[in-house]
Amino acid sequence: MTEFVEKKYVKKNSIEKRDYQINLANQAIDENCIVVLPTGLGKTAVALHVISEFLSKGTGGILFLAPTRVLVHQHYEFLKNNLTLDDISLITGEDPILKRTKLWNNSIVCATPEIARNDLNRKIVSPEQFNLVVFDEVHRTVGDYAYSGIAEWFAESSARLLGMTATLPSEKEKATELLTKLRISSVAERTEDSPDVKPYTQETNTEWINVELPSELKDIQKLLKLALDERYDTLRKNGIKLAEQQSLSALLRIRQFVLNQNRRSAKPLFTAIRIHYALNMLEAHGVTPFLKFCERAKAKKGVGVKELFEIDPNFTRAIHLANEAQSKGIEHSKIPKLKEIIESVPGKALIFTSYRDSVDLIYSKLTELGIPAGILIGKAGDTGLKQKKQIETVQNFRDGVFRVLIATRVGEEGLDIAEVNQVIFYDNVPSSVRHIQRRGRTGRKDTGKLVVLIAKNTIDETYYWIGKRKMTAAKSMGDKMTQVLEKNQEIESKKSGLDAFI
Repeated sequence: MTEFVEKKYVKKNSIEKRDYQINLANQAIDENCIVVLPTGLGKTAVALHVISEFLSKGTGGILFLAPTRVLVHQHYEFLKNNLTLDDISLITGEDPILKRTKLWNNSIVCATPEIARNDLNRKIVSPEQFNLVVFDEVHRTVGDYAYSGIAEWFAESSARLLGMTATLPSEKEKATELLTKLRISSVAERTEDSPDVKPYTQETNTEWINVELPSELKDIQKLLKLALDERYDTLRKNGIKLAEQQSLSALLRIRQFVLNQNRRSAKPLFTAIRIHYALNMLEAHGVTPFLKFCERAKAKKGVGVKELFEIDPNFTRAIHLANEAQSKGIEHSKIPKLKEIIESVPGKALIFTSYRDSVDLIYSKLTELGIPAGILIGKAGDTGLKQKKQIETVQNFRDGVFRVLIATRVGEEGLDIAEVNQVIFYDNVPSSVRHIQRRGRTGRKDTGKLVVLIAKNTIDETYYWIGKRKMTAAKSMGDKMTQVLEKNQEIESKKSGLDAFI
């Protein structure tokens, strides 16, 4: 028989009692903590336990932060449905200042990070109002992301900080930044193999499917690589040390150095970066996304653009061949493979791809093939889907209006999309965080299937190996962070008097 949580402010018979959630919450109640729990195992329920505890103290409000409007809306609905409290508000950039000023006074405020940071800066809201701040998708607290600015506002406050994520970063620097910015005292982690979690998890079977690029794409690929080699040769002649293996991230890292100390290399460097992006689009996404990328790059009129798009014989020939391939209906060998994969497993499928052009292409091809599909993309400026439309799309997918949902990154983070029978990675991501989030959309109530498409001898293969390495590093990061924190506590406890503050 299902047991339910019995706690002040939590509605009766609404939240199933799970020991691992209670144990994680107890750790987070006592100290600033990062809760690491695989997708689909109820991070928000853990937050709910902590929230009810802090509401009972009656010493301040709760601020619940999440990176996207859709995700914030989802948390807002969850709290409204499971708490006995009425004054829960939802604040996003779509609300005018006057309305926000009033909403900030509620007991629980669910907000997007940018708006929370801006309103703290405007002094519309004070950190003193809150005794608990929840950072969902806490791995984002790096660099100048809004979470970092918000953490600064709470550096001097006595509010408890709770971070939640499905996986920790694989890089030591990012992990250290997380611990420091949020003044974290402990990491509360469970994996799918933890004994108290195992009864609630299902297996996810992963299949890596290799596809061969069509000969037309191989010809374009060859020309782009020749154009790229030329730039690498020039950079090396100019005295820039570059590894034998060509790497976009290595080029991006030397931008500042080139601008400050090796100006003659600016043109070949920025041109090489453009070619890298174009090549990646072609190899992983196909002809139309490649051509659309080229159109945008040409319109930007940066250094070396005219030469690349109008004079360079290899690059201009590559564009000519791509236009020819497009006119013949040739896109990428992943498209026919997609149809095959979707039809091999009954039920719902979720396709992840990193670019909007790619979403459009997959959507039009699946529609042509008679497969009902929907699109979930974020909102950027005047383009993309507004919050209301995103919520509607997710609901339609849940209700079975269409059986395939094609999503960009907005669908990766925490969205309770629905029980999905299979997840398909149209492209590979060189990020352990994104891989784990994408994977977590399946295998919730039943055995799930994950399919990763890899185009042979392309960026897909490179990202596969990078991702593999990062996944291994991310798995051990929780233990490493715990060791560091315990060591720090030991040092602190040995100090006394003024030493403790130095």
